[in-house]
Amino acid sequence: MKVYVFGNQDEEKDSVAVRAARRLEDVEVVLVKSNEDVPFVGEELVVIMDAVEGIDKVTVFDEGDLEKLVLPPRTSAHDYDLGFQLRYLKKIGKLKRVRIVGLSMSGEVKIKELAAVLASLGKEAVS
Repeated sequence: MKVYVFGNQDEEKDSVAVRAARRLEDVEVVLVKSNEDVPFVGEELVVIMDAVEGIDKVTVFDEGDLEKLVLPPRTSAHDYDLGFQLRYLKKIGKLKRVRIVGLSMSGEVKIKELAAVLASLGKEAVS
C-alpha cells in the first residue's frame, strides 16, 4: 500500500507524520513537499497521512470531511494549500476516493495503532 505523507520536518508539530512514517514497515511511503503538486491524481484510492490539530488519536477522515479539515485558523500556508488542492481535485473529478489519516500534533504516535489503521485501509483498497 502507498501512503502519501505531508508535513514539515523543520517544525515540531507539523513533522509528526514524517517521523511516524519513518517507523512504519510494509508500507510504501511517499514524502510530499508542501510546495509541490500532489502526485496522486487519478488514483482509485489515495491515502494521505498528516498532522491534524485538535485530535488526540489516529483518526481517519474521508472525502466527505474535506470541508471540515480546512477551517480557520490555519497553522501554516501548507494547510490551506493541501486542503484547497484536495477540494479542487475532488470537484473536477480527478480525486476519486481519499482517506486522510490524521495524527495528533500534541502527542506521540502509537505505531501499532497506526499500522492497524493503515492495514484496514489496505483492505479497503483491494475491495
